[in-house]
Amino acid sequence: MSLDRLDFDAHRILAGLKPWVECESPTYDAAAVDRMMDLATYDLVAAGAAIERIPGRMGFGGSVRATFPHKDAGKPGILISGHLDTVHPIGTLDVLPWRITEGKCYGPGIMDMKSGNYLAIEALRQMALAGIETPLPVTILFTPDEEVGTPSTRDLIEAEARKNKYVLVPEPASADGGAVTGRYAIARFNLKAQGKPSHASWALEDGRSAIAAMAKKILEIEAMTTPDCTYSVGVVHGGQWVNCVSSLCEAEVLSMAKRQEDLDAGVERIHALNGEENGVVFEVTPGVTRPVWEPGEGTMRMYELARDISKEIGFDLSHGSAGGGSDGNFTGAMGIPTLDSIGVRGRGLHTLDEHIFIDSLVERAKLMAGLLTRLT
Repeated sequence: MSLDRLDFDAHRILAGLKPWVECESPTYDAAAVDRMMDLATYDLVAAGAAIERIPGRMGFGGSVRATFPHKDAGKPGILISGHLDTVHPIGTLDVLPWRITEGKCYGPGIMDMKSGNYLAIEALRQMALAGIETPLPVTILFTPDEEVGTPSTRDLIEAEARKNKYVLVPEPASADGGAVTGRYAIARFNLKAQGKPSHASWALEDGRSAIAAMAKKILEIEAMTTPDCTYSVGVVHGGQWVNCVSSLCEAEVLSMAKRQEDLDAGVERIHALNGEENGVVFEVTPGVTRPVWEPGEGTMRMYELARDISKEIGFDLSHGSAGGGSDGNFTGAMGIPTLDSIGVRGRGLHTLDEHIFIDSLVERAKLMAGLLTRLT
């Protein structure tokens, strides 16, 4: 099938994508994420899908599972796995509004990963309008909690993946525009320092500052970073009154490791920090973890197919393993052929400069359509 048969138009795609980006959906605001799921549900139904809404749990929003009509419905096919939560809090639109300038489109969550998800629907919509049926049945699963490690929907994603032959993840493309065929492990840790309170001016010497102890540990932890295993402290909370020596300080650490043995060693190093020093008790507890995904033969065959399709479109798709976890970690580590980061090209994800390159919209929609029509 010639991909030129499909009526992809960047201006029409942008018009459909705008409501998605302007529907702010930070992970920890379940109601906001559910509003985003409503928008996605409408577009999925308009594209011909049958919908199942899955209630949220653990304080997160719900999920949407969409299946498209197919003669082999119920048999193993293709799962498109994406998330609709973002890292941007409500109000980010005030400082990062939807705008188009110099071939770029800006907005919170537009790159990671609302545009890739929208293009998956657009590919299926245009194929339906052209009367083209995919060789395999297609399921789309949108989840609400990827940005915090997928604590509430990992088992849902894995259960859906087991039913299918292939998984496509429309996360944003790598910096060079390439796909991801493997991912490093991601581990999260919760830190707690418990000190001794006292009045900060009247009896300063009687206190043991949890904040001061945590500050020292943060420097120690980040100094453990190597090229194969990194540590980054991204959240810190401590103290309540400036005139009190803090008795509690908590923090969160993200660690990336290239191989399982690197992850195991890194976990051991950070847990070795547990203990008491100068009257402050320091505690490390594990959080959610994404496993190492090393590409197998099935994934590499998918990549070679994608590369052939990209050449027809007019570009050469590179590939490689990457940091920055995704839900592809789970499906890839299960041994299910998975192709990740086939979404749009852009820059600045997770920042107030987040944007996509508009000329990648049709390019990536065609890539998705090509894969859906040629995976057998």
